[in-house]
Amino acid sequence: MEIKYFDNAATTRVKKEVLEEMLPYFHEKYGNPSSLYSIGRVSKKAIKEARKRVAGLINCNPNEIYFTGCGSESDNTIIKGIAYKNRKRGKHIITSQIEHPAVLHTCQMLEKQGFEVTYLRVTKDGFIHVEDLRNSIRNDTILISIMFANNEIGTIQPIEMISKIARMHNIVFHTDAVQACGNIPIDVKRMGIDALSLSGHKLYAPKGIGALYVRNGIEFEKFMDGGHQEKNKRAGTENVAGIVGLGKACELAQVHLKEHRQHLKELRDYFIAQVEDKIEGAVLNGSKENRLPGNANFSFSGIDGEALLLNLDAKGICASAGSACTSGSSAPSHVLSSIGLSDELAHGSLRVTFGEDNIKEDVDYLIENLCEIVQRLRK
Repeated sequence: MEIKYFDNAATTRVKKEVLEEMLPYFHEKYGNPSSLYSIGRVSKKAIKEARKRVAGLINCNPNEIYFTGCGSESDNTIIKGIAYKNRKRGKHIITSQIEHPAVLHTCQMLEKQGFEVTYLRVTKDGFIHVEDLRNSIRNDTILISIMFANNEIGTIQPIEMISKIARMHNIVFHTDAVQACGNIPIDVKRMGIDALSLSGHKLYAPKGIGALYVRNGIEFEKFMDGGHQEKNKRAGTENVAGIVGLGKACELAQVHLKEHRQHLKELRDYFIAQVEDKIEGAVLNGSKENRLPGNANFSFSGIDGEALLLNLDAKGICASAGSACTSGSSAPSHVLSSIGLSDELAHGSLRVTFGEDNIKEDVDYLIENLCEIVQRLRK
């Protein structure tokens, strides 16, 4: 059975060009970047080139990029790093109710250490209330962390407005852009973003590599002790092959961003229109206009989401009910609950996220089977 993959928000395949550029660093160019001899210098040079490529995707200086193990590590590093560095100045952090668990659980851990966190509520489409943000700022607020685009419902936040508010109050603004990088344009300089997290396996690079952008001049405590790698902020011998792969993926994403975005948007809009036309009672979650180009999240009354996924899987269709990081939980999605869905609708949700390999015929196959399965489960 041919697999039809519609879960690119969970992970993407590694592009052939990315893999080809990585392979020599496993076998031929295997030197430790900290070594002084020639094959060590080759690895060090490769990391330098990859740093430029990652910086190019978001328009920052290469020395503002720190390589990490994943997006979750990037979130942990900057949130804890800012909190610990500024604890004498203040202990208040602002985030939202619909953040990724890497942000929410980090904030909850900090609360146990005496920090105070405000979790902003969101609208039915998943946007924060900007006035709530303004009203939540205190004299001891040291960090605002709001995700660029939601991993479940695809809603894109008003990032530039948030950054302006943060700058007015001299507060560091961090955004988890794991789902946005490579799918929509990001310019950290123009948008006024102080810190940003991204992950390789969301943009056709391998798992196990991520990056953190931190604007020059912002001080944060290191997350991992050991050697002096990554400007003494992230100890441990660098994952050279992974870093090279991330750099290549970012370069490709930058070059092909416009057509990639348009391709995903066409598939998304076609899928949404077909579902709304053919399945009675289908509820689109998230903003219809201001959402990630490849994201469609629906709730279906009268069915169980897990049963839906298993029936789709039997047809060779890969999709999800929400974040891959919370798939082991029986509780309804915290994102869907935060936008006001009942437990029944939240449990009957389906997230479809398109990638560059998907074509219209794939979507037709998905729609045909989805309609049949929903009808059968409702009976």
